[in-house]
Amino acid sequence: MPRRSAVSHTPPPGAHRFLIILGDQLDVNSAIFSQYCPETDILWMAETPEEVEQIWCHRLRITFFFSAMRHFRDELRAKKFRVHYREMNQDPAKDEGQTFTDLLLRDAHEVGIRELVVVEPGDWRVKQRLEAAAQKLGVPLTYLDDTHFFATHMDFQKFASGKKKLILEYFYREMRKKHQILVDEAGQPEGGQWNFDHENRESFGSSGPGKLPAPLKFSADTITQEVTDLVRARFPSNPGEVFDETLAVTRVDALKLLKHFVRHHLPRFGRYEDAMWTGEATLHHSRLSVYLNVKLLNPRECVQVAVEAYQAGHVDLASTEGFVRQILGWREFIRGIYWSHMPRYAELNFFEHQQPLPSFFWDGQTEMVCVRESMSHVLKHGYAHHIHRLMVLGNLSQTFGAHPYQFHQWHMAMYLDAIDWVSLPNTLGMSQFGDGGIVGTKPYCATGAYISRMSNFCQSCQFDPKKSTGKDACPITTFYWDFLSRHREQLRGNQRMAMQLKNVDRKTELELQEIAQRAKELREQWTSLEPS
Repeated sequence: MPRRSAVSHTPPPGAHRFLIILGDQLDVNSAIFSQYCPETDILWMAETPEEVEQIWCHRLRITFFFSAMRHFRDELRAKKFRVHYREMNQDPAKDEGQTFTDLLLRDAHEVGIRELVVVEPGDWRVKQRLEAAAQKLGVPLTYLDDTHFFATHMDFQKFASGKKKLILEYFYREMRKKHQILVDEAGQPEGGQWNFDHENRESFGSSGPGKLPAPLKFSADTITQEVTDLVRARFPSNPGEVFDETLAVTRVDALKLLKHFVRHHLPRFGRYEDAMWTGEATLHHSRLSVYLNVKLLNPRECVQVAVEAYQAGHVDLASTEGFVRQILGWREFIRGIYWSHMPRYAELNFFEHQQPLPSFFWDGQTEMVCVRESMSHVLKHGYAHHIHRLMVLGNLSQTFGAHPYQFHQWHMAMYLDAIDWVSLPNTLGMSQFGDGGIVGTKPYCATGAYISRMSNFCQSCQFDPKKSTGKDACPITTFYWDFLSRHREQLRGNQRMAMQLKNVDRKTELELQEIAQRAKELREQWTSLEPS
């Protein structure tokens, strides 16, 4: 349903409308196309220098977004849509504007427009820029609902109304019932329970994951090659690889990846979704989040094919439910949290952490095997699965004392699937507990023993996950105890932290002082380094 912003003026006669397609709105079924009139409307897209230069952006992230956008542009033009598209130049001096607003205003003035129309952005900041641009142009701005999601903003507001605490599980159950997914006619869960999470926490053991199915690969076509040439020329010192042959940039190829995942990986996804292994970035994870978040895939089709695989007997219920919960539950819940709490949410910092991120978050140069492995996945693929994100990199960032919004900015720069609405609650909230418990019910922190249990990383590491002091102590373990010691009074009221705090209380003051001293030494060492 179109909604006008507060900006409204009398448009000049005979002018066009700009129907804006943002870089994360590459949806063939977008509501924007129902508004399109070939006689008066122009679809407007732009590669904005500002978006990739305001922070030290992963080169593969730039390649992916620009290549996917250009492919989508050409698909639209083949369907006879009028598309005005701004490409970034290899030479920055040739760019006519650096910001999204600059480019939009310049093109709008040249063409002469009477209205801006856009599907509601997934980024609060972009929404403010659109409104500022409309104000400067003196034209109305019309928002269209993003029909890509299962839940509308109104749906989430209805769920949240009157609740002191929002719990994912209850929201997830409502969504399952409303959309009749894995429930019977009486609205009861398939298999007699809503959640099979307790069955989905196994490690591979000493034998490892075994032989994994070969990944699908896609060669670089002319468009992607042009983009990689641009990225190499303009961003030679940015972190990360420029091209990944396992990455799709079109809907056709994204659908192939969905089919491949359901056939080859979903049967083992649930059981091993928390496991990690040396040299394996994806294991049995789908890596579909990037395509969902730029709208090349629709969440409904992802859920549907998974449920159909279960009904056909190809996949067990635990794996199917775990996959469905990530999309129908967590993804929708996080979006609701974002739009319910912005813009104040971005400023939250429950522990008042202020440290900058260590340099190895940008280059992976560290002696900690778990961090080096996790960062190798990020640098090569712009991806690492949720345990790498939460319990290795996020865990370390939080206990080290990094500023939660800086961690979010790093995540936005380094991960292909990071869009503000999904990244901010996951990083600042879930991972760093910067929101004090709006998203998560407790800080997600652990010693190196957890990583040792869920991976083979510690076997080849010089640090001992059981030790918290000394040169061979695992920094993950050191910072865990230091974090709990520093914040134990602040966390006393959190019942889910009771056991961990009791373990802190059992330590002597001398032990805690030695831990604090070792943590201090590591902080000074890490903050004195520069990314290579």
